[in-house]
Formats: sequence, structure tokens, C-alpha cells
Amino acid sequence: MFKAALRAPSHKALKPWEYIVFEGEEALDRFGSYMLQAALKDDPDMDVEKQEKLKKKPHRAPMVVVAVAKAKNHPKVPHVEEILSAGAGVQNLILGAFDLGYGAYWRTGSLAFNDYMKEPLGLDFEDTIVGFIYLGTPTTELKAKPIPEVEGFVRWG
Repeated sequence: MFKAALRAPSHKALKPWEYIVFEGEEALDRFGSYMLQAALKDDPDMDVEKQEKLKKKPHRAPMVVVAVAKAKNHPKVPHVEEILSAGAGVQNLILGAFDLGYGAYWRTGSLAFNDYMKEPLGLDFEDTIVGFIYLGTPTTELKAKPIPEVEGFVRWG
């Protein structure tokens, strides 16, 4: 999976990716506490029920990977290209997971864009979380997503 992720295109070969893996009860608990800490900084009055639900979110899968676009601050490569590269890496990671027989789900949500998530993850302020990838063995058959008609998205100039 990670070898596939590291094959993503990268302008100037900056390789602006970092994948932070949380696996096992203790690590998932720790990640859940990071999520809660960050959310409480934005909403200090969050009710207890919502707090408990948030802390348990990482346990939806046996592994959660935080995908990050590292800011390399290259004068010819804007950070948006690093974000796109990291997104391509996530797509490759997901395809690699499926190829190995695992299920994968890419989530973002408000915590991916919460700057308070960066500190406990050891990220710099300029870095960008591109998503949380939940990985595991599916317990149900995965449904194929419908493929839209090409004509609705492709235009010849």
C-alpha cells in the first residue's frame, strides 16, 4: 500500500508526503484523544455524549492513516501542488489496499482542516492534512460506486 502511495507524481521530486499510522487499541485511543482535544479547542462547550462519540471514531477500523502534504517551501512549487501530490498518493494507497484485499475509506471532515490537529501529530503549521484513511478487512461486501457518464465531465476543446 505504502509503496503504491510513494509512486505518486511529485513536482521537483519533493516527495511532500507523510503517512502517520495509528494501529491497535492504544494508538487508536491516542488518536481519538487528539481528535477530541482539537475539537474542544473549537467548541469548548461540546456535550459529553458528542465527546465520547468523537473519541471512538478511530475505532471504526483497525488502522487509521493520517495523510499529510508536507510544506517543502520550494520557490517553484506552490503548496497546492504538494496537496495534489499527497492526494494522488492517497488514491494509490487506497488502490493498493483494495489490491491486497483490504477495505479503505478516505475521510476528511472538520478535523482534517482543524489547525489544532497538527500539534499532537507533530506537524508544522504550513503542513496540510489531506485525510484520514480508515483501513481494515471489510465485514460486508463492498458496493461498487456507480460510474457516471463520461459526457457529463469531459469536454473536447
